[in-house]
Amino acid sequence: MSPLQTLGFALGTSFASGLNLYATVAAAGLLQRFGVITLPPSLQVLAHPAVLGVAIAMFVIEFVADKIPVVDSAWDAVHTFIRPPAAAILAYSAFGSVPEAWKLGAALLAGSVALTSHGAKASMRAAANTSPEPFSNWALSITEDGVAVFLSWLAAAHPYVSGAVAVVLVIVATFVIWKLLGFLRRAIARLRGGTTAPPAAAS
Repeated sequence: MSPLQTLGFALGTSFASGLNLYATVAAAGLLQRFGVITLPPSLQVLAHPAVLGVAIAMFVIEFVADKIPVVDSAWDAVHTFIRPPAAAILAYSAFGSVPEAWKLGAALLAGSVALTSHGAKASMRAAANTSPEPFSNWALSITEDGVAVFLSWLAAAHPYVSGAVAVVLVIVATFVIWKLLGFLRRAIARLRGGTTAPPAAAS
């Protein structure tokens, strides 16, 4: 891959990692192992059975946890400290032998992209958890997993397209976070009794 292609690859996999890190790693590793895509040489270790085994096992755990209201939000809170750093490491590794300054810059950018997609995912889940029905949670979870797998393939097969799609998705995710934070603040205020009816006018 050229440096620009590698950047597109890093942006795509970073956004995917923010949604579901384990699905991203497992999908990339399996696609490499079966010859569907060709990862950068420094990331072909993702196809190693040990890496695949851990990624698939963690994906199964996340797949279950992601379908349970409140548990999914707790899982997302913990993964605030896992998904962005992991995306940064993947991007750093993808750039191979380029100068160190460029690798560190790519890692910072990838971590920021992953944090943005993670923030949008966590905000949407928290909003969905205000509804008593479980179906919206399940639909969101399955959609997120599908997007993560698709972006993993797209990043390796069509890195330029992946980079462009990731930029658009980051803009959308930023808008989602902005809109949902206001909704969540109002919901929390209502739960705490922060919104009260205006006092009746004195007669």
